[in-house]
Amino acid sequence: MNPNHGLERTDLDSRPRVEVFVDAFYRKLLADPVLAPIFIDVAAIELDQHLLHIKDYWCKLLLGETAYQRHTMKIHRQLHGKRPLREEDFQRWLKLFVTTVDEHFQGEKAERAKRVAGAIAGNMRNHLVLP
Repeated sequence: MNPNHGLERTDLDSRPRVEVFVDAFYRKLLADPVLAPIFIDVAAIELDQHLLHIKDYWCKLLLGETAYQRHTMKIHRQLHGKRPLREEDFQRWLKLFVTTVDEHFQGEKAERAKRVAGAIAGNMRNHLVLP
């Protein structure tokens, strides 16, 4: 069954579309019984602020926008120090990411987003000592 109910999937080629993607991805992520506690309990994200950062981050990666200036690895090292991230966490995050892209988007930028997400997960795994 097509989750778009006959709607044509578009590419992640504008800020509004990236924002729709991030919102849809975080709805899945925050409903996930394994990943949600990492974000809510361990990282204790302030959701509205966090989503703004994540939207800026993906707009930087996909559209070349420059608003995002934070150090992603440092942030995740701090999180890893509170609750070690595991291989399964990265696999689950990536699966939710790719599923969300595929359900709602298609095109060059959508494919790039999936490749970049895979590279990000791999980079994190390589720089954090996983249990």
